[in-house]
Amino acid sequence: MSARTIKRLFVWVISMALGFVATWLIITIGFPLVKPEATGITIADYGRVYFLTTAIPIGFIFVIWFDYFLDTKILVD
Repeated sequence: MSARTIKRLFVWVISMALGFVATWLIITIGFPLVKPEATGITIADYGRVYFLTTAIPIGFIFVIWFDYFLDTKILVD
């Protein structure tokens, strides 16, 4: 594998992991800050499908930024 392919795999794995972590933080910390009576929200309360449909697009945002900074050329110029 070339160095660019390894960087691309790194970008995808790290971006999706950050997307899941960011979504988890939004659900567990962000929601109670906006609505104080919503304390103790978990992924099960939020819904697994809703969690995935929130986490994957946030992960794509990380992919875009990592692609730009690491010059992996995942997105064409």
